[in-house]
Amino acid sequence: MGKLSIDHLEMQGKNVLVRVDFNVPLDENQNVRDDFRIRAALPTIQKIIRDGGRAILCSHLGRPKGKPVATMSLKPVAEKLAQLLGKPVNFTTDCIGPKVSQLKKSLQDGDVMLLENLRFYAEEEANDPDFARSLAENCQLYVNDAFGSAHRAHASTEGVTKYFRKSAAGYLMEKELKYLGDTLEKPERPFVTILGGAKISGKIDVISHLQNKADYLLIGGGMIFTFYKAQGKEIGKSLLEEDRLEMAKDILQNFQSSRCKLVLPEDVLITDKVESGARTQVVDVDDIPAEGIGVDIGPKTIDTFSGILKNSRAIVWTGPMGVFEIPEFAKGTENVARLLADLTAQGVTTVVGGGDSAAAVKKFKLTDQLSHVSTGGGASLEFLEGKLLPGVAALTDA
Repeated sequence: MGKLSIDHLEMQGKNVLVRVDFNVPLDENQNVRDDFRIRAALPTIQKIIRDGGRAILCSHLGRPKGKPVATMSLKPVAEKLAQLLGKPVNFTTDCIGPKVSQLKKSLQDGDVMLLENLRFYAEEEANDPDFARSLAENCQLYVNDAFGSAHRAHASTEGVTKYFRKSAAGYLMEKELKYLGDTLEKPERPFVTILGGAKISGKIDVISHLQNKADYLLIGGGMIFTFYKAQGKEIGKSLLEEDRLEMAKDILQNFQSSRCKLVLPEDVLITDKVESGARTQVVDVDDIPAEGIGVDIGPKTIDTFSGILKNSRAIVWTGPMGVFEIPEFAKGTENVARLLADLTAQGVTTVVGGGDSAAAVKKFKLTDQLSHVSTGGGASLEFLEGKLLPGVAALTDA
């Protein structure tokens, strides 16, 4: 990875500022609905307190737009974290200021503190140096364990590192970089990537980068219909990015001379309404009716994709195969997820990007059966585009 690891920090008796990703969903009663990201940070927090350090955690939650919003307080997260750690978590009602600074000084070895939502201050997203300095105040070490926010140069991810002699990667950050980085840079082959989701526009750079890395690129999701339209096919009322048709033609042309093979679905599931209980029909991609709406890949495509995946040694998947939130349209996504779980048990490296892919894997209760499910949506996507993430670049070199 080339970045300093938390394993190389002397933390006894020191205040360690830790950027975590506790941007978790809350229910109507302000209780944590999904603690996946909190649990993912536990190994780093436990390492700090086990080594006699004092863990001072900071995170954002939601989009409060630079002002306090009661429903976006991290207090419920502090309560959930205390349950998971089995020990008290000191919660501060602010993230900077004299009172917070004094509370940092009062911590004992092994204590855990969670600061209030960073984005209650506009200075966080503006990467304001004074705000970053205030965050760093009375802390001796910095650890970034928030891969999901590493693609943003914010005060808590990039600016704050200027006020520390040592800024290290936490265990989750290391895991994310190891699986995403190693799988992309030195994969076992055949290396297969699966790309889904609604639009080509958000995945252009990913496609370009993966074309030079993978042996196969399997494409599903709503974006397939822009490719079909670019080939002159009827797509009915399926999702179409009209302004990306030329781009789709260029991608198809580029893959004709590429070592990486682009595989589009042979058949699709169509419906007349994108809602549960609607009528559905499987058709070949050349037979989509004028009124049809494509919502999933079809059984022939599932078989084709499965045949390629079963012969692979490394797989990266980002983006669902269809509208998996509706049970009748989830078969393609579920089949891919279950096959990846089976292949993981056989020794294949399987990496799932964050966002909707992670949500799909969770829905099918397969999160723990894959090599790695990323906690970062946008960060994973930018990493797959080959970009250097500011929050990673700012860490101390090993």
